[in-house]
Amino acid sequence: MVVKLQRPILVGGLGLSFSLWILQSWHDSIVQLGEYSVLSLLLIGGGLLLLKQNRAKDNSQVLDSLPVDRETVENAIAKAEVVINHLADEAENHQALATLREKIPQLYQELDRQEIHLAVTGGKSVGKSTLIEVLKSNWRQNVETRNFASLQLQETAPLFAQAGETSDATALTKAKATDFIMFLTNGDLTDTEFQTIQQLKAENHRLMLVFNKQDQYLVDERASVLLSLKQRIQANVVATAASPVPVKVRKYNDDGSVQEWMEQPAPDIQQLTQDLGEILAQQGQQLVWATTMRKALLLKAEAKNYLNGIRRDRANPVIEQYQWIAAAAAFANPVPALDILATAAINAQMIVDLGNVYQQKFSLEQAKNVAGEMGSLMLKLGLVELSSKAIGTVLKSHAVTFVAGGAVQGVSAAYLTRLAGLSLIEYFQQQEVAVNTATGFNVEKLGQTLQKVFQQNQQVSFLQGFVKQGVKRLLPEVSEGELVGAQKALG
Repeated sequence: MVVKLQRPILVGGLGLSFSLWILQSWHDSIVQLGEYSVLSLLLIGGGLLLLKQNRAKDNSQVLDSLPVDRETVENAIAKAEVVINHLADEAENHQALATLREKIPQLYQELDRQEIHLAVTGGKSVGKSTLIEVLKSNWRQNVETRNFASLQLQETAPLFAQAGETSDATALTKAKATDFIMFLTNGDLTDTEFQTIQQLKAENHRLMLVFNKQDQYLVDERASVLLSLKQRIQANVVATAASPVPVKVRKYNDDGSVQEWMEQPAPDIQQLTQDLGEILAQQGQQLVWATTMRKALLLKAEAKNYLNGIRRDRANPVIEQYQWIAAAAAFANPVPALDILATAAINAQMIVDLGNVYQQKFSLEQAKNVAGEMGSLMLKLGLVELSSKAIGTVLKSHAVTFVAGGAVQGVSAAYLTRLAGLSLIEYFQQQEVAVNTATGFNVEKLGQTLQKVFQQNQQVSFLQGFVKQGVKRLLPEVSEGELVGAQKALG
């Protein structure tokens, strides 16, 4: 990944480096310091101003990508309810129906929630527990008073602590259920940390990267690590020291004696509390709406998954019926080169029946047009030729050679009809429930689905089993031993 250097950071870094160089050269010439001090101060001041503007921009980007208003979230909840109602219509005794319905009023209540949930996550020993304790004692009460009725800080289990992914998935699931995520690291990001953050951002989770334990680095190293984090993440990044390392204090008394003791510095969380306070003050309500929106989308997806399962169970027998009808027609009237368009009438009726299963109403004329488009796509994508060759290979040197041409044609027609049916199922499942797509087929998307389904159904074991079924139906007099020989042809 190419790292894009932000100009405000560059200017600030140059200004800081330039001023340090001036201070180091103090002993060379007071006059030189006078000449350059104004310039260095201007650079530092300009850099800090741009950095402040850059931080404000980072915060505003969070705001821009959240739901615009309450109505947007309510529409998402309503769409989830529509899918649940369809599930109830088609499977009134479905075991998940009651649970799904209970979540709808809960989502509407979520819209008015006056409690903000913050997750603190990250790898092992990055200071999650300590940071939470510091925030609870030094900051949370003031924020709650100004913004919401309460503020809940939730720590997840350490990420990347074990070789397996189960514990990480559980911890991330807990973090994703909150309104805002603070992701802690105690140095530059590992590739695993970076990929996890990118995943959270891609799923529209609001987060802040916290560079904790910065006191364990030298001053110039801190600046380098912080700059690297900002460049890689392109989001809000703050540095903290929730529990600074104790420092040795030495006192020289008047009598010449020396006293030494270890002193615990105060936690350095000022920038963190300032940025969090601004985010919650400006975007707290929208953070709640965003969480509700995600829950509504998950509920809709869950209900749709159940609904698609029921419809697929009803659609599969329809596909099997028409694939063998197509096989019989092609076997009875074989042609030198299989033309999928010749089976358009059979496929058209299958499309009408599948449309009924998925509540997509087609006229027979519309279905014929769709069947023609699918046939053309199969020819353009080379699926007809590839399928015929693969099936012909299975039947090669088989005892039914005397009718091999018809057998290849019949089984190929059945196979292509099955591909068409499965592709339609995939296509319908991707559409919005209760939206009629019969008059607006996306040919490009349908072509992509065809290729995907073809690849999924090209396994040797599947083709062997499919050919065996086809030969049994087309040539019931063929012995079992001959069929076994056909199965081994690909081996």
